[in-house]
Amino acid sequence: MDFRLNNFLQNPGFRFEPTDQELMVHYLQPKIQSLPLPYPIPEEDVCGSDPWNLPGDPQEERYFLCPVVTKYPNGKRTNRTTPSGRWKSTSANKPIFDSQNNHVGTKKTFVFYVFSPGSGFRTDWFMHEYKLANSIHVRILN
Repeated sequence: MDFRLNNFLQNPGFRFEPTDQELMVHYLQPKIQSLPLPYPIPEEDVCGSDPWNLPGDPQEERYFLCPVVTKYPNGKRTNRTTPSGRWKSTSANKPIFDSQNNHVGTKKTFVFYVFSPGSGFRTDWFMHEYKLANSIHVRILN
């Protein structure tokens, strides 16, 4: 049977709303091990794209796997600048634990700021970045 995400999500009442723990254990960990995911999550360069240009309904919460792009070739800082603005951190890393209370990763929240002459202004676009202990990310846009 073919369970494509778009077809499955069209079923009345179905919502893709994994918990932080489920994202880590059932999606991110299998992804880095090249194992199949329970439902596909598209790969997109979220930090290099303006949020309104990403696939999917901008009025809905969306999930993406995103490669980590550093700001400088040998640096550790992630580049979160887009053509129209940037993602700014609004929280500290929140630890995420599995059912055995093992630390499996962190969650961090960002808000999108649009560039404007002399400064920038805050938008209603939020992103939650999930990071495994081994630095793999998934980003959720809402």
